[in-house]
Amino acid sequence: MGRFWMDQYMRILDAESTAAALPYAELVPALVKVAQQLRQGEINAPERMVVEIDKASVLLCMPAVAADIGMTKLITVHANNAQYQLPAIQGEVVVFDAASGRRLALLHGPTVTARRTAAVSLLGIEALLPSKPKSAFLIGTGVQAIAHADGLAEYFGVTEFWVAARDLEKTQAFCAALQQRHPQIAVKAMAAAALATDLPHTDVVIALTTSRTAVIPVSIAATTLAIGVGAFKPDMVEFPAELLHSRTVVVDCLAGAKHEAGDLLQAQIDWSKVRELPDVLAHGFVRQAVLPVYKTVGQAAWDLAAARVAIASLDLYKPA
Repeated sequence: MGRFWMDQYMRILDAESTAAALPYAELVPALVKVAQQLRQGEINAPERMVVEIDKASVLLCMPAVAADIGMTKLITVHANNAQYQLPAIQGEVVVFDAASGRRLALLHGPTVTARRTAAVSLLGIEALLPSKPKSAFLIGTGVQAIAHADGLAEYFGVTEFWVAARDLEKTQAFCAALQQRHPQIAVKAMAAAALATDLPHTDVVIALTTSRTAVIPVSIAATTLAIGVGAFKPDMVEFPAELLHSRTVVVDCLAGAKHEAGDLLQAQIDWSKVRELPDVLAHGFVRQAVLPVYKTVGQAAWDLAAARVAIASLDLYKPA
């Protein structure tokens, strides 16, 4: 069982308790509210600070403040941590009352990141896909792939999954574990090399890798929504340039994408034509014969949305 305890000021949640406090059914609406407040200038969420620790390690600092609460997410990424039998990503989210600074909660940072990132994808699907998805293709088998599979199954009721990654044996193990987590779904493993010639038709294709070469096929169907999640540095690529230039591009955070979305940077996208998710939510998206592509890079305001959901579930604070 997950557990939390309370000191004089705040509750401290482990990974399991943090996940339980962040149901997708509540996360997605919380993101909608935050997107609206961002457009209205009611949330102060500067671009994340990246501090180099060494050539393989960085410290990420992501603060955001609204009228009700504020939070700071501190994450360290140590790419070589396998040698120490430690996770590459570690961190926490500190949540405080904006009026007094009183600490409310300390959340498990990687869990917040995984679930709010998946929720941002779910929100994009809701905004950009004409109907609720029934099938999904996931490229990657890491933490984000697990979170996205959980979100798709729990929030939309997706029952058909295909999964591909470089290591077929690892992909098959991932699919077996996913089937055990969600007995109602059908899931099939595929070799990544087969995607160019044997890509099944699905409602969504989601890339969740740290690849430096495109992993999403150019030839996806016009009625398939392609989402790129994993490439978060200028030298990382999941979308092929040809696909980006053939479709409307929507991003979750325009300022962040201009610095971090390697797919878009390397493809030399015309930024004046890129749509931002908060704008799409406010004004809608004109339906087209060919669906757009959706690129997410994340931002602190999405973490603030997650923090609101978590502290509300603990009855620590009731947002207005």
